[in-house]
Amino acid sequence: MSKSSRYEQRGVSPSKEEVMAAIRFLDKGLYPKAFCRILPDLVGSDDAFCNIMHADTAGTKPSLAYLYWKETGKREIWKGIAQDALVMNLDDLACVGCTDRFVLSSTIGRNKHLIPGEIIETLIGGTVDFMESMANYGIELFHAGGETADVGDIVRTLDVGFSIFARMPRKDLIINQIKPGNVIIGLASFGQTSYEKTYNSGIGSNGLTNARHDVLSATYREWFPESFDPAIPSELAYSGSKKLTDSITIDGDDHVIGELLLSPTRIYLPVLKQVLKEFKDSVHGLVHCTGGGQTKVLKFIPKVVVMKDNLFEVPPVFKLIQQESGSSWKEMYQVFNMGHRMEIYTDRDVAESIIRICENFALEAQVIGEVVAAPKKEVVIRSAEYGEFVYQ
Repeated sequence: MSKSSRYEQRGVSPSKEEVMAAIRFLDKGLYPKAFCRILPDLVGSDDAFCNIMHADTAGTKPSLAYLYWKETGKREIWKGIAQDALVMNLDDLACVGCTDRFVLSSTIGRNKHLIPGEIIETLIGGTVDFMESMANYGIELFHAGGETADVGDIVRTLDVGFSIFARMPRKDLIINQIKPGNVIIGLASFGQTSYEKTYNSGIGSNGLTNARHDVLSATYREWFPESFDPAIPSELAYSGSKKLTDSITIDGDDHVIGELLLSPTRIYLPVLKQVLKEFKDSVHGLVHCTGGGQTKVLKFIPKVVVMKDNLFEVPPVFKLIQQESGSSWKEMYQVFNMGHRMEIYTDRDVAESIIRICENFALEAQVIGEVVAAPKKEVVIRSAEYGEFVYQ
């Protein structure tokens, strides 16, 4: 079986080709190159403003939380799932310059036979905790309620999503205008920022189907058949060697594998709010490296080469996934963020100042590459350890 197609064979697409084809006729909004669709101000009817509505989920990460909760009894792990779904929305919205005053609504679908009310309570508690933590950085989130549905016929365990609305001045928008000469600042997905309580592995909420099945052993296939799609080929369902309670050593400290894989998706919003306050006019693009991993920027560039040749060292969690799966490094860079999940495309002369802002939040950041003129658009990953990979 081809290693390069493991993700697709599990029913997931890193670049969502079918979804993109299905929505190709939809209106692209006021600014087609924007990271999120920008709508006219339908609320206030003011041409100086715009509206943004965004929706996303925690993906398949709740399936992993379900396994960890069932094995360890640690209910608090579900709080991170609320953050995962929120951040997947908020950091996308930050990529168009929207950094404050968000209205959010949750949609939770559960299999009531497997997910008791106490888990829903923990998820909602996690939402409130996250909102309060963002308020410490001057970021207001307003909860408008939501829907919790018992849909066991169509949801195997739990699905967690949010829709978020914002209204903002058009003058504050960031519309991707990535061009030759821009440098790329990568904001690390791993480590521990000043606004995080523990070490973050960097895993985020993308690629968790692969991470779960490639790392964890067949024991979970036997114990919890409700946690995965039975249509997945048996050799790809929990095909790794690890248990969630096993540990690996990172910088001299032991970390439980289950908690590494469930590290809450890091929020960049507090940092980006400060960066845009000081350097908005020098920011030519913001890209959240989610679906598509390091190739995400292909959707937002003209005919240029995005050369990434000074990446962070690959964090241990991704090395673990690659070792367990045998996946090619080319596929790894397309499925996972591999060390940075946010990119700032900017002028070289302000790059160090932006990096210093990141450092004020204990967030590692560095220039990871540049944009080069070319006759066609490409992303080139150049790694001293793993080789060179070209994506078009």
